[in-house]
Amino acid sequence: MQNWFDEVAGRIEPLDEGALKAARDKWNAVAKPIGSLGQLELMVEKIAGLTGSIDVDISKRAVMVLCADNGVVAQGVTQSEPEITTVIAGSVARGISSVCRMAQTVNADAVSVDMGMMTPSDVPGVIDRCIARGTGDISLGPAMSREQALTAIKIGVDLVAQMKADGYKILATGEMGIGNTTTSSAMAAAFLGLPAETVTGRGAGLSNAGLARKCAAIERALAVNEPDANDALDVLSKLGGFDIAGLVGLFIGGAVHRAPIVIDGFISALAAYTAARLCPACTCAMLPSHVSAEPAARMLFDELGIEPIIHAGLRLGEGTGAVLLFPLLDAALALYNGTTFDDTGIEAYEVDLK
Repeated sequence: MQNWFDEVAGRIEPLDEGALKAARDKWNAVAKPIGSLGQLELMVEKIAGLTGSIDVDISKRAVMVLCADNGVVAQGVTQSEPEITTVIAGSVARGISSVCRMAQTVNADAVSVDMGMMTPSDVPGVIDRCIARGTGDISLGPAMSREQALTAIKIGVDLVAQMKADGYKILATGEMGIGNTTTSSAMAAAFLGLPAETVTGRGAGLSNAGLARKCAAIERALAVNEPDANDALDVLSKLGGFDIAGLVGLFIGGAVHRAPIVIDGFISALAAYTAARLCPACTCAMLPSHVSAEPAARMLFDELGIEPIIHAGLRLGEGTGAVLLFPLLDAALALYNGTTFDDTGIEAYEVDLK
């Protein structure tokens, strides 16, 4: 499996410089001040560079909701039971979950994937990619083996390939897994070398006592597993979840298969950071959406050198923040493909090349 990963990572090409320049020239011909849409212009250019075409098309889009359970819930780190993961996975497949309602407003499909739920869903439409029925309790030992982590990454890469074959142009990342802010916070603490209380938030609304249990479980996980911060796969396999590992695969798959992947909140950002540590070239496919209210979210984006454009204190999960980027990109593309200086007869702004 390691050989497979090395081969896939080696296939990633950098952004197409010719398409990047052509997209910038197209923006500069639009009848507006140069660079006046800020990061939205840069995102459109990045998509052009990724796909190799200035004809940017994101009309068919989806949010991928990867679902998995985490053994650490046995330590009282959540206020919900693992069965909720299965319920929400089914709700996504039925089109009635939170992200589905939001995705419907921006013409995006929602895809539910079982990466490792404790209880399988009997709802048609949940894609079965289950690796195991939940991970190990990270406060007692590793979450999974390195081989399982690589398997989950491969599933994510293959999902991107399948979605692209089905005509999808852009994918948002989402997740569902009771306890996954605990696994994500543990990974963030390991990567950033920070204590649990610095990087850990209340997740779905923990009490003070619940937050204390969560931090204590993370500190135990760090002590028991001794993750190597210089080995991203070690951190992922010892402290992560199948949902996080699958998201890592989505980001790498986006770079391999030239499809832009939208980062959602804290857990998605942690997966993006892990993907970048494993395969630095894959950042070419990443687009940020929002910065989560979870404490480590801002830190991870800073480490990635990527700036989220939505600051709304969101922490709902499922990919709900990521789908909010779609209408912003749609509006930007309406201008990108709109009125030029030649159309108006106005003299074009000069581009400062200094």
